Amino acid sequence: MEAFTFNTAELILLSAAGVLFIIQVIYYLGLYNRIHSHNKAVRKEEIHFTRELPPLSVILCARNEADNLRKALPAILEQDYPQFEVIVINDASTDETEDVLGFMEEKYPHLYHSFTPDSARYISHKKLALTLGIKASKYDWLVFTETNCIPASKDWLKLMARNFTSQTQVVLGYSGYDRTKGWLHKRVAFDTLFQSLRYLGLALAGKPYMGIGRNLAYRKELFFKQKGFSSYLNLQRGEDDLFINQIANENNTRVETSPDSVIRMQPVERYKDWKEEKVSYMATARFYKGSQRWLLGLETATRLLFYVACLSGIVFGILSFHWLAAGLVLLLWIVRYSAQAYVINKTANEMGDNRSYYFTLPVFDIIRPLQS
Repeated sequence: MEAFTFNTAELILLSAAGVLFIIQVIYYLGLYNRIHSHNKAVRKEEIHFTRELPPLSVILCARNEADNLRKALPAILEQDYPQFEVIVINDASTDETEDVLGFMEEKYPHLYHSFTPDSARYISHKKLALTLGIKASKYDWLVFTETNCIPASKDWLKLMARNFTSQTQVVLGYSGYDRTKGWLHKRVAFDTLFQSLRYLGLALAGKPYMGIGRNLAYRKELFFKQKGFSSYLNLQRGEDDLFINQIANENNTRVETSPDSVIRMQPVERYKDWKEEKVSYMATARFYKGSQRWLLGLETATRLLFYVACLSGIVFGILSFHWLAAGLVLLLWIVRYSAQAYVINKTANEMGDNRSYYFTLPVFDIIRPLQS
């Protein structure tokens, strides 16, 4: 019976691991699994969409993006959608961007472009460029993406627009990286996937707190009602996440998670570029309103503490030759890992990621909060 007797230290470690395990499972099955649950509900026709396809304006900002525009613009301009325009704002490019846009305008009559003034003294030229594009747009619904992004299908706009109900003012979409080989690419893809599980999961739970400008839509009137980006003109960015943080709520926001509505980004080539993007998002995160940031911080904290508790429990059990104590802690880790692997890989597969995260999952699970 000694095997079933635990000393005080073992009881503390087992209790801590158990409580942290419960918290983690609640996050994964209750929050991070919501994209999969939403797709399942759509297949069962439990989610209602509008059949109207109102005219819309797609807006992009381009700065020295000639090569990306050659790849991305045809996929956007050739969407299967009855009436839309594409507006590209050339932000003081010094490459062939202007020539590419001029050439494409001859082929696509619904493509328009303008430019930011050279004399503009603006901390964030991107905010200025997007503001110019929004003011130039003809339609009420605005859809935003970026020049390194390509829609997964010709139905991207249709699928975003099916969420344009009378009550809806904001639609959040999913974006992910094209598959390619290499540790950096898989790490970046996982980070993006996990970020989507978080902010789209919270939006599906009725707690939207941010958006990403690679796949995003909102009403033009909302932009002017909010006075554009005036609240944070002193920040280098924030034109997507901070803007959505200010205007989105459980009643006016919907999420589109069809794999055909996904925006695919070209792989990151340099760690430095990815790190700079992460740092820029972190710089604006402290301005988020609402409790969502703290809820996600709690998940990160309990995750790291869970690893500490499990490792301590296993080591302590082995050193004291109490195999049952070590085995119970290991079992908790295995069950949590199984739930995590199911949610992450199921969602990745549904959203067309075409990657699997099994052996790399514990590594990414630990280094993600440490790299933030």
